[in-house]
Amino acid sequence: MTNALNPYLNFKDNAAEAMAFYQSFLGGDLRVSTFGDMGDTSDAAGLTMHAMLVTDEGFTLMASDTHPQMGEYAAPAGFSISLSGTDEGPLRAYWEALAADGTIGMPLDRQVWGDVFGHVIDKFGISWLVNIVSPENAAAQG
Repeated sequence: MTNALNPYLNFKDNAAEAMAFYQSFLGGDLRVSTFGDMGDTSDAAGLTMHAMLVTDEGFTLMASDTHPQMGEYAAPAGFSISLSGTDEGPLRAYWEALAADGTIGMPLDRQVWGDVFGHVIDKFGISWLVNIVSPENAAAQG
């Protein structure tokens, strides 16, 4: 296995729902384990201990619910997940899915640097950036 840097999201009590939503448009294989699967018999047994989505595109996204013994849940802040590339069709489809029931911070539109870019906070409170690299910028990047 090679090293990887993967986003790991924390949710209050809807990690499985959020991950199923991400799988609905990113595709891939989603595996979810609950605290109960690992022997927890408390009221938190049904919460997600670990979820991992691995897509054909090579994306890996992980998540869990915050177990009550782990302290108080804190809403996500101070980061965004970035989806970028030159394949406009899938990137626009990701944007549309994320924007549905989300809050658009910056509409997906051509920006001064030449790319099509947008920012959205999805219905689960996760901040996403989508950047469709222009052919000119792609050529300049090599």
